[in-house]
Amino acid sequence: MLFAFVLLRAVFGAEGDLLEALRGIEGVEDVYLVEGVYNVVARVKAKTMDGLRKITWSIRKLDGVKSAMILIVKELAV
Repeated sequence: MLFAFVLLRAVFGAEGDLLEALRGIEGVEDVYLVEGVYNVVARVKAKTMDGLRKITWSIRKLDGVKSAMILIVKELAV
């Protein structure tokens, strides 16, 4: 299983709608509203790299997304 964190800069005032839209995407495990350079962080999961790419692409196309940074997890540290 592959994981990634998607850091999003949202259009001002669109954060709530963006959170709801993210929760409706298959593969999005958790969604967080955060403070700082990025407004929203999502943790996503997929079986393949292609699956991960499809999820992140659908996130980047959502209304209210100004920019996105994708961090693919190389190794789970426990």
